[in-house]
Amino acid sequence: MKGLADDPSYVIDLLEGGVTIEDVIDGHICEQALAEKSPFVVGDLGALMRQHVRWQSAAPQLRPYFPVKCNSSPVVIEVLSSLGIGFVCANKAEVIMVLEHGVTPDNIILSGVCKQLAHIKHAAKNNVRHLVCDNQAELCKIARAHPGAKLLLQLSTEAHTAETSMAFGCSLKSSRHLLEAAKELGVQVAGVTFHIPTSCPDLQKAYAHALSDARCVFDMGAELGFSMNILDIGGGFTGSEYQLKQVECAVRPVLDAYFPPLSGVTVLAQPGSFYVASAFCLAVNVISKKSVGGHWDSMAPGDLSPGGEPEFLYYMSEGVYGSFSHKLLGSAIPTPAAHKRVLRADEAVHPSSLWGPSLDQLDQVVERCLLPELSVGDWLLFPNMGASGLQGFCCLTTTAAPQPSIYYTISTSDWFELQEAGVSLDNGTLVQYSM
Repeated sequence: MKGLADDPSYVIDLLEGGVTIEDVIDGHICEQALAEKSPFVVGDLGALMRQHVRWQSAAPQLRPYFPVKCNSSPVVIEVLSSLGIGFVCANKAEVIMVLEHGVTPDNIILSGVCKQLAHIKHAAKNNVRHLVCDNQAELCKIARAHPGAKLLLQLSTEAHTAETSMAFGCSLKSSRHLLEAAKELGVQVAGVTFHIPTSCPDLQKAYAHALSDARCVFDMGAELGFSMNILDIGGGFTGSEYQLKQVECAVRPVLDAYFPPLSGVTVLAQPGSFYVASAFCLAVNVISKKSVGGHWDSMAPGDLSPGGEPEFLYYMSEGVYGSFSHKLLGSAIPTPAAHKRVLRADEAVHPSSLWGPSLDQLDQVVERCLLPELSVGDWLLFPNMGASGLQGFCCLTTTAAPQPSIYYTISTSDWFELQEAGVSLDNGTLVQYSM
């Protein structure tokens, strides 16, 4: 490798001569053969650009705003900001990060309906004016600390309510009162935001209901003299292009009816997983194993039920108190692949469960999957791990364990495409990677 700059914030491996992401993973595993066999992450920056192109092709009427909590890796922020994407920040730290990457304040939304006063004051000081609000207490707080704010009213939706027991967003009925309170306090209301989760079984019905409510709020706002011109349809986008097309087909006809292009309303969306999930792969090491029998519903660490077909518990170098912390928030963990294991036609696969190293009952990463029998020291590769709150890759770590190293890669063809799109990656060092 030959570095092209000194003292970088990060290093990007430029893949030439047919070198692939798999080759990079193989190389880092070989490097750790005599080391601690620590987990690591490999990111493909070209995947971010490809997903951006797919988004523009499938949903050109929806302007993307990336939720930083989904992946706060500085390289991701730099690439996406260079592509002209807006950002949704949950707190002061995230606002500082995106501002440092040259994002203009008018392309930032400070989300969350229970913001700390210091975060609101910081937004005011830095001219970040778009803030989310769904209750009068928050409204009064914003009116005192940030009177120049432009609010996005967070509407509740039936689909979101069905997914969580916690109440988020105001109802259509209470939104009238909130608009009147904002008028009385002299705070501007710029638009509406809502969220439809990926688990929603009927997207057409959910978006039709939510957009109908949003149209009513816009009409009420106009009656009160507000100039509302932003509609944020929230997240709920996986990394699947098929799912994006499903959402777009559900949204487009209703948008055309309630918010046609000539209405002057800018329609935003928050594609988090769509942009970053497929761009990162996590490699973890198998540090221990147990063979058990019996039924899956009774299996737990330490179970040694007699009889039955072999079933395996594998303990890994990472768990839910590290890189898999999003499992505690209800996210599904993708099924891993065993590194350098090509199954023979006659090779058996066995029911397996994957556990972190803590021996905690909560530290189950994958409840059940089928894998060939593994040995201690083998590696497992978890794809689609980019939407894990990545910032050094851990978002809810409760231990002092070191965070996995991240290795960024890009092919020469993707590198030239990023440059043509105006992505400079000035904070990184580009190196040539050869096997």
